[in-house]
Amino acid sequence: MPWFAKHETFTPSAAALPIEQRRPHLEAHRRWVDQQAVQGRVIRSGFLVDSCRRPGGGGLLIFEADSYDDALELVQQDPMITAGLVSWTLQEWIPVSGDGWP
Repeated sequence: MPWFAKHETFTPSAAALPIEQRRPHLEAHRRWVDQQAVQGRVIRSGFLVDSCRRPGGGGLLIFEADSYDDALELVQQDPMITAGLVSWTLQEWIPVSGDGWP
């Protein structure tokens, strides 16, 4: 099954919000990812940090889907996207080496 990667960054208006106002959306995103995993989807989500481990580089969602259209349909259900808090891209990822993760 093909792999896909969604990269996202907060929109400027979302980045300006206090974390207390962003937190409910982040928690909804985590619950949505967990729900996808419970339903059997191979999926991983996380955020990017700099060399001092400070967040701000956005987030990655890496997952399997049957096709680009299926992947697009899935990410458009992500609460971070439905709330309009992030700018995002979606690309198919073709792994060529590694340890067989996950």
